Amino acid sequence: MQKVQKNLKIFAALPLMFALVLTAVLAAVLTLADSNTAEAAQPPPVDAASYVLMSADTGEILAEENADAARFPASTTKLMTMVLIMEALENGSLTLDDQITTSEFASGMGGSQVYLEAGETRSLKEMLIGIAVGSGNDACVAVAEHMAGSEEAFVDMMNGKAKEIGMKGTHFVNAHGLHDEKHYTTAADMAALAYYALQNYPQLLEYTSIYEYQFRPEPKPLVLWNTNKLLKWYEGTDGLKTGYTSNAGRNLVATASRNDMRLISVVMGVQPKNGHFKESIKLLDYGFNNYTYDKIFAKGDVVCSVPVEKGTASYVDLMTANDVGILTEKNQNSETERSITVSDNIQAPVQAGDVLGQITISRGGEDISAVDLIAITDVPKISLPQMFLRNLQAVLSIG
Repeated sequence: MQKVQKNLKIFAALPLMFALVLTAVLAAVLTLADSNTAEAAQPPPVDAASYVLMSADTGEILAEENADAARFPASTTKLMTMVLIMEALENGSLTLDDQITTSEFASGMGGSQVYLEAGETRSLKEMLIGIAVGSGNDACVAVAEHMAGSEEAFVDMMNGKAKEIGMKGTHFVNAHGLHDEKHYTTAADMAALAYYALQNYPQLLEYTSIYEYQFRPEPKPLVLWNTNKLLKWYEGTDGLKTGYTSNAGRNLVATASRNDMRLISVVMGVQPKNGHFKESIKLLDYGFNNYTYDKIFAKGDVVCSVPVEKGTASYVDLMTANDVGILTEKNQNSETERSITVSDNIQAPVQAGDVLGQITISRGGEDISAVDLIAITDVPKISLPQMFLRNLQAVLSIG
């Protein structure tokens, strides 16, 4: 990768004059500075065995304690199960209309359940709601068996995804979170999982934000009520998952959005009833009261154009893979740098979605977030006849 060069075309949703200025400035490095007017606010005391507060926009950690300590996740495990479901929906290996049949084994899951009977068939959408809203252990196993052939094979997928995300302190042995001494995670890992989910599958919030759902009609009606009370207690909350066992205590991986800023809070090992909600509110309040987020580019914005060698087009536009923005602590000195790097000597063929550059945000010489720049279109390799025609047109235009 190299720094932005002269032949890099920069774009922004600005008037021409400002766009030209932005081009020149981004080609070097931008520095923003605010005056330091107050002491940094300190995180509140949190009555949890471990916790993390993270920016869902940049991935920055705003507060943490015992974040890498091993804890039992309980039903927050289901967040990974749902991530794998969303991944399968995206790659087309599953659809929401797929019919899932409950096995005898799945129907026998204890703990939290949606009371699926052996042989009962439900759509994947209903099963996903049963997991997200009703925290159904039986629904988790039914889907796991459908996707991987067995829960054990699905657990291998869970651990593989955990490794891919960088969850170094996590090991799963089931798809639902019922207690097992070998089934553990950390607050830091659960925050990383939530961040991954929100960056890649924000549509998951359509399910985790459902508060009430009629899962089974007469003659045996079952209404599911979301176990995450923050959906009603805290403005802007739309996910993600609670968890409780006597061994784990009360856990909550929550997310809320206010004023164009989204936060992730994780509390684990809370003991008092409803304490995981109250402690999460403390963390979320701290984040929203003391930080702001300024979006520079939205996901999908075209930022620049880079040269392509031996392609049917001489340039390819690059767009942001996710939102790009700066998280700033209110009333604090925030000297922030933004830089663009692009790949050297890009050769055709190029496929849409290829990562060809990156926008990096740094503070005090330390990189704090980075967003990939991806090709917006395909650029096939030019053929010899096409090359001849291009050269002939160039010659004729000169004449």
